[in-house]
Amino acid sequence: MRKLTVAIDGPAGAGKSSAARLVAGRLQYLYIDTGAMYRAFTWAMIRKKVDIHDSQAVQTLADTIDIRLEPLADQCRVFVNNQEVTEAIRTKNISSCVSSVAALAVVREKLVQLQRTMAEEGGVILDGRDIGTVVLPNADVKIFLTASVASRAKRRFLEMQAKGSTDTLDDIARSIAARDDMDSHRAVSPLRRADDAILLDNSELNLEQTADAIMDLILKKGR
Repeated sequence: MRKLTVAIDGPAGAGKSSAARLVAGRLQYLYIDTGAMYRAFTWAMIRKKVDIHDSQAVQTLADTIDIRLEPLADQCRVFVNNQEVTEAIRTKNISSCVSSVAALAVVREKLVQLQRTMAEEGGVILDGRDIGTVVLPNADVKIFLTASVASRAKRRFLEMQAKGSTDTLDDIARSIAARDDMDSHRAVSPLRRADDAILLDNSELNLEQTADAIMDLILKKGR
């Protein structure tokens, strides 16, 4: 089967990253965690105390930052200027800021360039908010993975509970709904389904079933 480029878009909490990692492992594809890249840039802004409204400072950071992904069997290690930030970028503080940072045109321009370079050879899976519409408009397979707010909130609630979080299910649901609204209405590369993307609702599917459904779509295209 020829090596394809696969774009998976969808809202926060739909399980894009987990499913993409699983499928990439099965196919021996490179998984490019675009969300982690935006989180890494957000981490760098906070670390360097760059004001999101200071366009010159943001530009300077974009010109000098080095973000590197190192794929492992079940995840991507993330590095900013050779410092590993794999765990540091998954904090609640980063989660609350990343949508605003990702909406900055200069940040998207920088990271889209990096993502396109990584995808040039094929055999890659990228997930995010605008992969099929902006980053890889000519991707071989485009999937829009979504689920109800209630389903996504329940999944995130269970994940957060396991980490000792005290956030309530209602708090998480409100946060996810607010993130959906922000991602869908931002001026730069808003979240939307590409015209030729296949809609996959996994509200009633677990991770393995979601990965199976994505695999089926890729294998059909690659025949």
